[in-house]
Amino acid sequence: MHEFTIGFVPFGEINTPAEAILSRSQAALAELRMLGYPIVDTAPVTDDPQYVDADRAIEELSAKRFDMLVVCVAGWIPTHAVIRVIDHFRHLPMLLWSLCGWQEGAKLISTADQAGATALSYAMRGMHYRYHYIYSVAGQPLPMDQIVDYVEACHAAFKLRDCRIGSAGYRDMLLYGTMFDGMSLRRVVGAEVEPFEMLEIEQRAQEIPENAVADAVRFVREVYAFKKECDDETIAKCARYALAIARKIRERNYDAITLVDVDGFKKLLGLPPAMIFMLLDRFCGVCTIPENDILGSVTQLMVRYATGQIGGYLEFYEFFEDTLLAGVPDFIPSELTDGQPVIDPNAFGLLSTSLLNVSKVRDGEVTMVRLLYLDGEYTMQLVRGTATQPRAWSECGWEEPAPQLPSVEIRPEGGVRAFADNVGSQHTVICYGDCTERMRHLCKLLGIRVL
Repeated sequence: MHEFTIGFVPFGEINTPAEAILSRSQAALAELRMLGYPIVDTAPVTDDPQYVDADRAIEELSAKRFDMLVVCVAGWIPTHAVIRVIDHFRHLPMLLWSLCGWQEGAKLISTADQAGATALSYAMRGMHYRYHYIYSVAGQPLPMDQIVDYVEACHAAFKLRDCRIGSAGYRDMLLYGTMFDGMSLRRVVGAEVEPFEMLEIEQRAQEIPENAVADAVRFVREVYAFKKECDDETIAKCARYALAIARKIRERNYDAITLVDVDGFKKLLGLPPAMIFMLLDRFCGVCTIPENDILGSVTQLMVRYATGQIGGYLEFYEFFEDTLLAGVPDFIPSELTDGQPVIDPNAFGLLSTSLLNVSKVRDGEVTMVRLLYLDGEYTMQLVRGTATQPRAWSECGWEEPAPQLPSVEIRPEGGVRAFADNVGSQHTVICYGDCTERMRHLCKLLGIRVL
């Protein structure tokens, strides 16, 4: 896939001094270049009666490929001259960026940028362009933080068109919320899902060299702290399957992986896949989620491409008056871990040995994200919250002394009741900080309604 590239075209009326249009549009372009993306640009376009400037810009921009277009309004310009240019690229997401006046002594000098941009915004909305309107303010720095949020969302949408998810098995535990509609998912988001069988994993696992397994066991011993003794054979069994799946990930260029958990690894192999997920996180850097949760995997990739974060999954255990208890009964990726990761060899139910991750989850400001599909519509539950360390608790069924599972209590913005009214899965995906703006931009670009 080619590198994400930005197109840039500035506009200003023919009667406005050319230097005022050129100097400010060049300054805006220079700031845009600081983002590090390749840029295809053209000289300022005016509303000359014969459309000489507009047609020249169309020709120059059409000669190269780019993936979003920055429409830079550097002064008043009649809408028709702008539409003549940008309608050739209406299939692309656009950033409508209006510049502003400047101060000369005690007086503000304006080229009526907002007049041109507001008229244009109305037309672009009426013509169903995918765009976002950002305006500069006189006397203030350029709004680069806002621009970065939108550009990164466009970049995320671009990457999602080529993403690939591997799923060993399908619909673990016959869950409804983990299923997906392949055609609509490909059309709306872009994700391609490739199911494969556990038999393939078993066959590949037998081909893994013993020295590779031994190296992986040493890695586990060096990286993870163990709460009690664990024999190398148990670790080696997990490592062998992890290395087999890692080969599959690299061959097929998977960006995310999900495995059949309860009805697969636990039932057929007597092996909880927690350590396998932990090693795939370390070895391949892919997003990981259990139970064939395809929409969870897609949510993780949306978070990753928009924010750069891995997007770890959590499950809901309890709803309290003001907080949600969210944790995992198996593993967390390294990015969510506070301090050294800790493994507790423990028994759960009929499983004699489970290499359970009991690491501490980082707390702080978080954003909970979850893609949902219901009645033919994709929606996104998107909620900010504050994560703190949880009260003492344990999950029923673990061998005593029962472990404290990796977890946090999250205080959702708007309250627990409002969150519960829109919740659509036992799994949520979290990223740290306030990621709502980028995720909202991404959802709008994809046509996904935010709850």
